[in-house]
Amino acid sequence: MNKQYVQIIEKDGEPEYAVVPIEEYRRMVAALEEAADSAAIEQAWAEDAAGETIPGEVVKTILAGESPLRVWRKHREFTLDALAEQVGVSKGYLSQIESGQKPGTLGLFRRLAGVLNVALDELVGPSFSPGPKP
Repeated sequence: MNKQYVQIIEKDGEPEYAVVPIEEYRRMVAALEEAADSAAIEQAWAEDAAGETIPGEVVKTILAGESPLRVWRKHREFTLDALAEQVGVSKGYLSQIESGQKPGTLGLFRRLAGVLNVALDELVGPSFSPGPKP
């Protein structure tokens, strides 16, 4: 910025305002917005790095049509027996839920999500319709 185009307005002998040409003002505003955007992106990357990302193989397998519950159970290295015991259901019932033969309850899916350390919506889709309690 060329200093000759800046007008300084004083109050009580001290600089109070700086008047700049409109184009210079617009350039400064754009630079500040870009800096704010960059800072927001950096913060988002830092927050994302602190959390878990979903492995590509998990996404690929779910997109191929595999049961999200089964995919996450295997990814977290749980057997049907171990996971069923953790959430308080039988191995057979959990197997039926994984294979789509039984719908499972919302409460059960919440427990499963907690044990598998995933968000509930990673296990059930938007069209989820819970069945009656077993």
